Amino acid sequence: MSVTRPDGRQADQLRPVSFAPGVAPHADGSVLVSFGNTKVICAATVQEDVPRWMKQQKVVGGWVTAEYSMLPYSTHDRKPRDISRGKLDGRSSEIQRLIGRSLRAVTDLGKLGQRTIWVDCDVLQADGGTRTASVTGGCVALAIALNRLMGAGKLKDFPLKQLVSAISTGVYEGGPVLDLNYPEDKAATVDFNVVMTERGEFVEVQGSGEEAVFTGDEMTAMLALAKKGSEELVTLQKAAILEADRPEGPALADLAAAFSK
Repeated sequence: MSVTRPDGRQADQLRPVSFAPGVAPHADGSVLVSFGNTKVICAATVQEDVPRWMKQQKVVGGWVTAEYSMLPYSTHDRKPRDISRGKLDGRSSEIQRLIGRSLRAVTDLGKLGQRTIWVDCDVLQADGGTRTASVTGGCVALAIALNRLMGAGKLKDFPLKQLVSAISTGVYEGGPVLDLNYPEDKAATVDFNVVMTERGEFVEVQGSGEEAVFTGDEMTAMLALAKKGSEELVTLQKAAILEADRPEGPALADLAAAFSK
């Protein structure tokens, strides 16, 4: 079924996706990831310690965790900071748990040693798919940080077993589409978020009808779109990780250039 999308994309077409590594100089690995007009800074920071519960339970290895937030100016109407309410927003809590689960699924924590890697995902601009951009960019930031640990001789074996990415699919105007932007997400009758490894394995599938139902055939079509999108994202992730090891310009200049496109 032919679907007319607000930005003119084909049903199986990603928004323009880009990665600008090195935007947070004090982090061990960072990238500005853009899915169309959705822009998220993902930064990985290495802490030479593990959570208290790991020490108490004498768990061997390290830990990978994530935090997610939407900056107040990331949406059309100002979004209050979580600290102003005195507690973490329920949606933000759900998303940061998803990011952490996704990254741990492809990380050999035993090879990480007694250290924690924090992956902070801060949404600069939201236009749908902030969680999928965060998982995808978070994996790039994590890989860059692990490369630096390897380069510094702090790791014997590379802990990242494979890359992981996430993409949204849904049913919009009666047909399945890939990588929904905000107008599509708002009007979609079915919304899926799919986390996959580079080998095509599923880490997590979040899907529901929005006051609607969906068929098995529609679900199969959406998962096929997600697989196609994931394969394209992995190619871009690999290029970004390689680029991070090359000489690069000032981080703030990279950030400005990314927003001027």
